Amino acid sequence: MVTVPAAPSTEASAPPSRLSWQPIAWFGALLILCYAPILYRMADQWATDENMGHGFFVPLVAAFIVWQRRKVLATIPARSSRWGLVLVVWGALQALAATLGAELFTARLAFIIALYGVVLYLGGKEWFKALLFPLLLLLFMIPIPAIIYAALTLKLQMLASELGEILIGWMGIPVLRAGNILELPSQTLDIAEACSGIRSLLSLAFLSLVIAYFMDKRVWMRWALLIATVPIAIGANGIRVAVTGLMSEINTQLAQGTYHEMEGYIVFLVALVALLVTHRLLSMAARKWKKT
Repeated sequence: MVTVPAAPSTEASAPPSRLSWQPIAWFGALLILCYAPILYRMADQWATDENMGHGFFVPLVAAFIVWQRRKVLATIPARSSRWGLVLVVWGALQALAATLGAELFTARLAFIIALYGVVLYLGGKEWFKALLFPLLLLLFMIPIPAIIYAALTLKLQMLASELGEILIGWMGIPVLRAGNILELPSQTLDIAEACSGIRSLLSLAFLSLVIAYFMDKRVWMRWALLIATVPIAIGANGIRVAVTGLMSEINTQLAQGTYHEMEGYIVFLVALVALLVTHRLLSMAARKWKKT
């Protein structure tokens, strides 16, 4: 008896489908067009709100990371998920409700949700996993809700005032604190909302993830540096308050205007260096732990 070999299955032999960049471009253009008013208002806040100056860099960095992963994405089969459409519809309904209720944060978050839905619908779960980091990074381009911003700013103001009082006292300068007001021999320092350090905290948090991604592929390092930004930002802002107090005792003009702004930039660079040093120390500690 002659055995005829079975024909190979068409489904088994068919190569997995790859996602073309054309539908990505079309869906991306439609998404931007539909959410154009929301995106425009958000970009306008980036340009006018000093606390959100990093907002312009977030989509650029995220897009660059996606571009870096293009070869990896080209090897991942596209398995469209209908759950993506659920997220797209959810985002549209949320944006509509938020627009009617004049709730900016919810409307802006709706764009991110819809973007997640588009990625999931076009590429499926594997594509979504491959792009998870740049997709999460996009959350940093959304200004935090006003109620959270106010509460966080007040807390940071108090911390900066307390730390500044301690450091100024260590310098041998008499200081008396009443809330966020520091009484010095030559003048009174008001730790205003702009000096709360929230700008440094948000920018450092974003940079911590970017630094960890490009300098270290270990996922836990991203979380470690993100957590480290909180004490670093608070400490750096306390140092800025102390330096301002010291400079005001030398010359009151040095605590105002351009000089005060320059102090802020210098202290931020110091905080950035501290973040890089923290990364180095954590890497050394991890290597030693592996050896033991």
